[in-house]
Amino acid sequence: MKKCYFFYFLLFFALGFGQKKSLQTKFTSEKITLDGKLEEAIWQSVPIATNFMMFQPDNGKAVAENKRTEVRVLYDNEALYIGALLYDNEPDKILREINKRDDFGTADFFGIFVNGYNDGQQNFQFFINAADGQADCLATDSNGEDYSWDAVWDSKAIITDFGWVVEMRIPYAALRFSSEKIQTWGVNFFREIRRDREKYSWNFIDSKIGTFTQQNGVLEGIENVKTPTRLFFLPYASFYTYANANQKTYGELKGGLDIKYGINDAFTLDAMLIPDFGQTKYDDRILNLSPFEQQFNENRGFFTEGTNLFSKGNLFYSRRIGGPPSFSPDTMPDEEIIENPNSAELYNATKISGRTKGGLGIGYLNAVTKKTYATIKNTSTQETRAVLVEPLTNYNILVFDQRFHKNSSVSLINTNVTRNGSFRDGNVSALVWDLNTTKNTYNLAGNFEYSYVNDFEEKKDGINTTLDFSETSGKYRYNLGASMVSKDFDSNDLGIIFETNYYNFYGSTSYRILNPTKIFNSFNTNINAYSQFQKETGKVQGNQINLNVNSTTKKNHYIGFGLQYRPVENYNYYEPRTEGRYNIDPTRFGGWLGISTNYNNKFAFDFNPNFTILNESGRNSIGIDFSPRYRFDDHLALSYAFSFFKQNNNKGFTDSINEDNNNATPNTIIYANRNVVTYTNSLNGKYSLNSKMNFDISARYYWSYTENKNFLKLGNDGRLNPYDDYTENKNQNLISWNLDVSYNWWFAPGSQLTLLYRSNAAKYDNLINKDFGNNYTSLLNNEDLSHVLSISIKYFIDYNQVKNIF
Repeated sequence: MKKCYFFYFLLFFALGFGQKKSLQTKFTSEKITLDGKLEEAIWQSVPIATNFMMFQPDNGKAVAENKRTEVRVLYDNEALYIGALLYDNEPDKILREINKRDDFGTADFFGIFVNGYNDGQQNFQFFINAADGQADCLATDSNGEDYSWDAVWDSKAIITDFGWVVEMRIPYAALRFSSEKIQTWGVNFFREIRRDREKYSWNFIDSKIGTFTQQNGVLEGIENVKTPTRLFFLPYASFYTYANANQKTYGELKGGLDIKYGINDAFTLDAMLIPDFGQTKYDDRILNLSPFEQQFNENRGFFTEGTNLFSKGNLFYSRRIGGPPSFSPDTMPDEEIIENPNSAELYNATKISGRTKGGLGIGYLNAVTKKTYATIKNTSTQETRAVLVEPLTNYNILVFDQRFHKNSSVSLINTNVTRNGSFRDGNVSALVWDLNTTKNTYNLAGNFEYSYVNDFEEKKDGINTTLDFSETSGKYRYNLGASMVSKDFDSNDLGIIFETNYYNFYGSTSYRILNPTKIFNSFNTNINAYSQFQKETGKVQGNQINLNVNSTTKKNHYIGFGLQYRPVENYNYYEPRTEGRYNIDPTRFGGWLGISTNYNNKFAFDFNPNFTILNESGRNSIGIDFSPRYRFDDHLALSYAFSFFKQNNNKGFTDSINEDNNNATPNTIIYANRNVVTYTNSLNGKYSLNSKMNFDISARYYWSYTENKNFLKLGNDGRLNPYDDYTENKNQNLISWNLDVSYNWWFAPGSQLTLLYRSNAAKYDNLINKDFGNNYTSLLNNEDLSHVLSISIKYFIDYNQVKNIF
């Protein structure tokens, strides 16, 4: 008899963990008021989703009875309704920091994941926290969670004497589902109890399986609902006032329109007419000593929202669109450039994206930028002339992504940039695959990319290919891969690539705990090895072995460290800035430490020191990052970040000169033995009146300088030798200041008013003043300090609501 009981226990355990849960919903004709009270009688007539299981940290543990969650779902002809009771035996300890949209802050939250096709491919995720704040995102296993996506939906959360209550109304226009009469949706419910850092889900999410979206439960009972007309308008108006010491204060009025249209139940058209990016977050510019351009984050909403399809193959760097002009004007000896725009103005942009029921994803994006001119003045005659530095340009990307078996995909991608007239054009095509076994235990991924560039004076083509194999589940995992990039592969017209003409091999192995121990809530460690070789000569171009350890203690403090070792000298073919030349970088050893205390505490900090020692006399680097933060109450919080990084006796390119007067081409490459010092100070703060009104401040002071100690000549053998004949001042000194102070008010669903004050300044020269305070004050008194005060209003219009009015 005992054996029989044991058999039933095993059967129950297997069913609980192996089968998907099912929840029945019910149609309602009763009006649901979102007040967080669930007082409508129909709420009591529908089944309850309960018996949540822990996702983190103790994966698979049942929730305690006094912290249980009970969820009910209703629907009508326009929306899905969710009512949730979130029990907590200590409701006064529920964390409820108020924050802006899509920022959970230090607060409990509840969420629902919806997959209208129940195909395990993509979740539409909606969250509400205990402070009544909203967050939403699109989630896929390949791209993670994309919080740039924003839907328009309603919710209410209130704290009670037994915990807290959530009501949500999600319009069908915010979801994607088929037109079938009887619907079966994938669904899951998610909850975090923040003070304990415990996360729970209704349908168990097994952390041993390398997938998230395929572990939904099932929502049944939805019938005879129609996919609505998804047509939304977002008109906006903005006014800017500009002021600085060099020109009279003036104002500028802007207006435009964004349109979003659901072509059918699967595909959406987004169009941006007369765009305005004047309130986009500033870029964190640096003193860039590398041979490559600085890569910036994308902060423009149109190019971040719902663009996961376009990220396939890493061929799309959206900052190319409306970025700096591609060409530099040529000047005569008696001419100077008096105006050279730092960006090309965008006419418009359009994108179409979506996925069919059969798993075929299609993405299309097109953008057009205006002609851009630089102004050149003749210093003798004072006459000026305009020079075209960027012609009328069309940017285009097309993606076909076929998913199958709910966890694998094959993609075809093409990017194309066409410039009007006799200017450079670029085209890249790619095949990308991401294949997983049925149980998500192994992955085979890779790509084959082909580029073709036509700049009329030179035509070139090249390839870039990668093959990667990984074990993706369990405590022990590993990864092996190799890549090859030909010399003439060039995706930089619409993408970004730094290094070419190499092949590499890499591998890693890792271990992690799947459930907490007596010491750690989480622990993982990995060892990685990488070797890169110059394709034509086979010389070692890069190599490194590193060990990393990451852990979270029982009190939810993060502690990690790592060691890196480069055992072989590198042949650096990029730093000399001359084809065929290289310098030899020495072997090196380094390490890092990371400490991050629990953000649940009012005071917390991050501390991250690092060091590197190179096998060369006196050559090393040291860095320290320290960031304290303090949460005064649920409304006000401040964080400060200080970063210091110093490289002693760094060796880097300085100039190319011609020692042979009979040769017009520079034939001597000059390096500098230099100290490079960088300080960065940042302050971020917020004051939230409520979940819809927020004040934010963001300030950054950056100072970096390069002090050359002596100069060196690069030999043909890659070694550096003293060179005393070079005497030019090639020191570099960059100081910059940015300040944003803003007020945001979500005054209606999808509608926002933003008031922004911005000041910025930058000073670059070759004179180094090591007085930190003097540098700071002189920059703020600099005549280049600019001020911008702007107000912007965006109003969301839903066609379905407008047609009902009329």
